[in-house]
Amino acid sequence: MRQLFLAFALLLAAPAWAETRDPASHFFQPKFGDFQAELEAAKEQGKKGVFLFFEMDECPFCERMRTTILNQSDVQEAYRAQFLVYSIDVNGDTPMTDFKGKATTEKDFAFAHRVRATPTLLFFDLDGKLVARHTGPTKDKAEFLLLARYVAEGAYAKQPFTRYKQGK
Repeated sequence: MRQLFLAFALLLAAPAWAETRDPASHFFQPKFGDFQAELEAAKEQGKKGVFLFFEMDECPFCERMRTTILNQSDVQEAYRAQFLVYSIDVNGDTPMTDFKGKATTEKDFAFAHRVRATPTLLFFDLDGKLVARHTGPTKDKAEFLLLARYVAEGAYAKQPFTRYKQGK
């Protein structure tokens, strides 16, 4: 009976065994504030593009994604293998340069890309062109990983993400 209880307890604890790491240092990369330079770095590193996670303080959906998805080591590795990955504060006054070389702030950059809710997930190709948008949190880790695959495979050029998901 004791062994059965121990096995059951270990089974319930299994998700805790998954490696989790702080998204601030293992998912998001430090940004230099110049997305033209980031595009050049992405090209040099053989990436598919740039992924931007638009968020704000006090956003419960952003926090849920950070603590249940973005902190997973396999998610971090999958995204960073394909994209340069950055966080953008939709209320931020931090100066930056957009993909076209225009000086702006994080807040104005978010506004220019019609980010009206958080989180908003935007994918840009190596020319700085927006190729995919997902507004709101993904339902789980699997959907978030599928979203990366959708962009990395170039499926965005053929069909919307909702249709792509149905085929998987």
